[in-house]
Amino acid sequence: MHSAPIIEVMGLHLDLSIIFTLLLSGIITFIIARLAVRNLSVEKPSKMQNFLEWVVEFVQGIIGSAMPLKKGKAFISLGMTLILFIFVSNVLGLPFAIITEAHHPVSIFGHEIVATSQAAFDELAAKGKPEHVHLLWYKSPTADVSVTFGLAFMVFVIVNFLGLKNNRKHYLKHYVEPFPIFLPLNIVENLAKPIALGIRLYANIFAGEVLISTLIGAGVFGLPFLAAWQGFSIFIGALQAFIFTMLTMVYIAQASVHEEH
Repeated sequence: MHSAPIIEVMGLHLDLSIIFTLLLSGIITFIIARLAVRNLSVEKPSKMQNFLEWVVEFVQGIIGSAMPLKKGKAFISLGMTLILFIFVSNVLGLPFAIITEAHHPVSIFGHEIVATSQAAFDELAAKGKPEHVHLLWYKSPTADVSVTFGLAFMVFVIVNFLGLKNNRKHYLKHYVEPFPIFLPLNIVENLAKPIALGIRLYANIFAGEVLISTLIGAGVFGLPFLAAWQGFSIFIGALQAFIFTMLTMVYIAQASVHEEH
C-alpha cells in the first residue's frame, strides 16, 4: 500500500503529490490554451486552433442544452476551463507513477513526512511488518477527494452567487416550492449537489488508478490489460470532465437563468 507524502504545516496536512500535480495540471491547461490562440489565422488555422475551436463549439453545445446560448455565452470561458483542467487532471496519472521507498524519517522543506515519522516506523515494527514506507509522489489530482470536493465547492459558490445576483426572486422562491413545508428538503437538495459532484468525479478516477496499481503489481502478465485499461481510462477521464461541466451549467441555469424548473 502506497502512502501519500503529507507534511504538517501550521496544523494543516498538505499532500505534496497533490500540490505538485495540481500545479502541473494548471500549467498544462494554460500551455494548451496559449498554443491554441497563438498565431490565429482565418485562412490557415493551425491544428491547435482547430482543436480550440472544436472545444469552444463543444462547450457551447453543453451550455446550449442547459440554457439559451444568448444568456449562456458569459459562461463559455468557465466551461472551457473546467473541461480542459478536469480532463488533464483525470489523465495525468496514467503515463507513469513515481514511487520511492523510505527506510528512515524523511523531511521536505524542513517538515517531516507524516508517513515516515519515527512513530510510523515504530507502528510498523510493532505489527511485524517490513520497516519501510512506499511514498506515491505522482498521481491524478482528481483521484484525491479533497481536490474534487474543492472543485465542487467552487461550483457551489458560483451557482449560489449567480442565483442571488441575477435571479434573486426566483432563486429564493424555489426553496419554498411547491409548498413552504418543502424548505428543508430543498436546502438539503442544494447542499447535496456539490457532494454528488465531488464524489462522482473522485470515485471514478480513484477506482481507475487503484486498478492500474493492481495491474502494475501483476508484472508482465498484467501488461496487456494495463494497456487496454489505460486507453479506456482516457475515455473515462473525458466523460467525467464532460459530466462535471454539464452539471455545472445545468445548476447555473436552474439558479440564475430559468424562471421555472
